[in-house]
Amino acid sequence: MKSRVVQSIPSSLRTWFTLHFLVDIAFAIPLLFFPASFLSFLGWVAIDPFTARLVGAALVGIGGMSWWMRNEAREAYSVMLRLKLVWSSAAMLAIALSLADHWSIIGSVIFAIFAGFFGVWMWFFRKVRR
Repeated sequence: MKSRVVQSIPSSLRTWFTLHFLVDIAFAIPLLFFPASFLSFLGWVAIDPFTARLVGAALVGIGGMSWWMRNEAREAYSVMLRLKLVWSSAAMLAIALSLADHWSIIGSVIFAIFAGFFGVWMWFFRKVRR
């Protein structure tokens, strides 16, 4: 029974969940273990290692769940897509507020990454709900 339900999820969505895991982990590891070096490399001037590590932990959580849930049933995808929509929209708001205080290229790039993921998640959320 489960295999029929699992097959109803587009394979491209499973691929996006895996990609999301890889992107999140690629940013999470340096934020957790080398926040000052990593953020300096990206052009940050003022660095708070506590906050950077907290962001890294959040990325491990959301990215890790993307990996963990990638082979689950439709219901799990519906919940995960809602979580991803909330996470990416809240991140976009936070980034936009920060960019309003002090615009930066890297901040704009990160905003674009979150906006791109938000668009992907919204598209699949609508598709999976049908």
